[in-house]
Amino acid sequence: MPDAEDVRRIALSLPDTTEKIAWSMPTFRVAGKMFATLPEDETSIAVRCPKEERDELVMAEPEKFWIADHEAQFAWVRARLAALEDEDELRDILADSWRQAAPPRLLDAYPELGPATGD
Repeated sequence: MPDAEDVRRIALSLPDTTEKIAWSMPTFRVAGKMFATLPEDETSIAVRCPKEERDELVMAEPEKFWIADHEAQFAWVRARLAALEDEDELRDILADSWRQAAPPRLLDAYPELGPATGD
């Protein structure tokens, strides 16, 4: 089961990522733009996710994904760390969120991370 230290290690391994405390929780940013947070006493992550995909995720796997009330209007989803299959799934989730926040120069410089899938 992935934990908060796995989140930190994987997030900070992504290009141009920094960790910053905001709203009394760790946040991860690429080129200054937030792509992940560690809320709920670091037992879950909040990541960028297009709304149409987010809704499908939550319906398909409600034990894993949910939408926090105060984030409903934004393209973010929460994932319970204890419900994730393994570090590979965590890495995929974080990399997808990173791609959505990364500027084009980083997406071009790191094509192995794939194209952005969100807005």
